[in-house]
Amino acid sequence: MRIAVPNKGRLHDPTVDLLERAGLTLVDGADRKLYADTVDPGVTVLFARSSDIPEYVADGAADLGITGYDQVRESDVELVELLDLGYGTCRLVLAAPEAGEIERVADLAGGTVATEFPTVTTEYFDREGVDVDVVEVSGATELTPHVDIADGIVDITSTGTTLRMNRLAVIDEVLASSVRLFASPEVTDDPKLEQVATAIESVLAADGRRYLMMNVPENRLAEVREVIPGMGGPTVMDIAGDNRVAVHAVVDEDRVFETIAELKTVGASDILVTEIERLVE
Repeated sequence: MRIAVPNKGRLHDPTVDLLERAGLTLVDGADRKLYADTVDPGVTVLFARSSDIPEYVADGAADLGITGYDQVRESDVELVELLDLGYGTCRLVLAAPEAGEIERVADLAGGTVATEFPTVTTEYFDREGVDVDVVEVSGATELTPHVDIADGIVDITSTGTTLRMNRLAVIDEVLASSVRLFASPEVTDDPKLEQVATAIESVLAADGRRYLMMNVPENRLAEVREVIPGMGGPTVMDIAGDNRVAVHAVVDEDRVFETIAELKTVGASDILVTEIERLVE
């Protein structure tokens, strides 16, 4: 099973970290290499530009790919989306000069739009029914309206800071994107694919959750259940020679503080909170 991942940039480190947390630790590291074996002899990681990964998967050079949804849409290839990995979130937006006359999509009719995403941009304006000339550029997209190359742009933004610095205002959102796990349609029935996807999903499921263990008087168990219903109910185990029971439960991280306070009021003691590395639901 070959997995194509970003070879550099802001998506590289979190992607490698995710794979390693899922148990797919790289044997030889990733610096300046085209590929790396993992501790699983059946899985190899390939390093490629984010924009090239969809083609790697579509052409069969890789079975799985981790890259932005925007890159897959721009490549216009047929892939199977398996998981939204939840990082690398951004928006592809239509923007124009703040002080200009373009305030809505229709105002660009007959005009020119510069972008690094010509396929997505063309599809967008076709849906809107607005005829524009789409010009592909390879960088400095924000500059083009100020040097009379384009009337507007379609570009990636995360916070909008770069657009504001270049006196550009967002007119519309073209596409919302995040990093996702994609597969070639030819390997969707491969058991190894399911193993890899399940391992990655278990890491995502564990994010933002904590494991609570505590001792509870048996006669107050019902009250504890009200505080931490957990995943289908907390796990309850007898303690030999004691009138208490051991209770284990998974709770959201942002509720740990208040949950512990509530548990103490209903008689829980010896409360232990631990991180969860992986959680298979």
